[in-house]
Amino acid sequence: MAVVAASIFVLMYAVIVSEKIHRTVAAMLGAIAMILMGILSQTQAISHIDFNTLGLLIGMMVLVGVTSHTGVFDYVAIKAAKVAKAEPKRILIYLALITAVFSGFLDNVTTVLLMVPVTFSITQKLHLKPAPFLLTQIIASNIGGTATLIGDPPNIMIGSAAKELTFMAFIENLAPIAIINLIIVIFIIEFIYRKSLHTKPELQQEIMELDEKASIKNRSLLHRSLFVLGLTLLGFFTHSLTHIESSLIALTGGFLLLLLAGGSVHLVETTMKSVEWATIFFFVGLFIAVGGLIETGIIGMLAQKAIELTGGNVTSTSLLVLWLSAIVSSVLDNIPFVATMIPLINDMGAMGIANLEPIWWSLALGACLGGNGTLVGASANLIVAGLAMERGVKITFIKYFVLGFPIMILTIIISTVYVYIRYLM
Repeated sequence: MAVVAASIFVLMYAVIVSEKIHRTVAAMLGAIAMILMGILSQTQAISHIDFNTLGLLIGMMVLVGVTSHTGVFDYVAIKAAKVAKAEPKRILIYLALITAVFSGFLDNVTTVLLMVPVTFSITQKLHLKPAPFLLTQIIASNIGGTATLIGDPPNIMIGSAAKELTFMAFIENLAPIAIINLIIVIFIIEFIYRKSLHTKPELQQEIMELDEKASIKNRSLLHRSLFVLGLTLLGFFTHSLTHIESSLIALTGGFLLLLLAGGSVHLVETTMKSVEWATIFFFVGLFIAVGGLIETGIIGMLAQKAIELTGGNVTSTSLLVLWLSAIVSSVLDNIPFVATMIPLINDMGAMGIANLEPIWWSLALGACLGGNGTLVGASANLIVAGLAMERGVKITFIKYFVLGFPIMILTIIISTVYVYIRYLM
């Protein structure tokens, strides 16, 4: 059965990487094959689905879906451009910072969906090439998403698997290195594109004359959205005291906002359409497929081999996981990789590695920052490229790779120093 399970998983992974078939279809068919081949019973399959991860994703998608109707994200972007005095270099930096912050507290996929249209609007008015701004936002979204439990799907999965890693623990451990990486990367990119970041004074004046307040479409809904968002974040921050699961906090926030927004049939249906159900079912299929590897003992065997390779040494294991996660996540989607690594790390703990915390942080840093390596490394990258293509701007694999891969390596080198000094000395 182990050979069959491994064959199904490898085939599923190959199809996901090829992008010939949508990854959701590939993952669900892989999961179904695990059940039909008798590797998992339906009961076992359901037990391997991490409903905490799914609930957190759905809750935040609902919360952001309702909030997006207020126009607040357009307001913030236009206000930032005006604060920057419509100076292209400053706009590049400010939009990157906004993208990073939003990515930390909303999630990076939702953030880029909201930021790209506004970025095109501002760059068109200033007659600037949008590519430098879009590339910067891709990288900033992945770095910003690294900083919190809810910023990037790999972190959500890790936080759900390692219950001791609370919302505050993610911020305390990952936000400092995310901020350091972000500052260094933004100024490197600004230096690289400095020659193309120039515009005319009369075009800058057009930006300064924009009324950001006109972007707010529904003030009443905005106040309710900010109130509920604040309550939700408070719930995340106080998780260590209340012990309420992050999924329940997110779902409560999402559906409370729907209620306060009126709970009309139209609003609910519109909001549900904004939930990325393809992503949700991708996770379902993935959890079940990985469950097949767990039940057949393959994950345990891999954990044993990893411990033999590193001698069970926490330092060697942490740095191996950090670099392996980064390199693999740069060429493959980081979500299936993390789904495979989580039970492997848990098995390492069961086999004698007492302190798993540095290994968990290494996995989070490697998977999230590794997503910056290539255009296919993270979902946010592909979404920005797709939105750009719709507007006639082509971001090719090579064009992104030339910028993204060296930056990814730099951030992993910086993170290696951080992990070693903070946890392993």
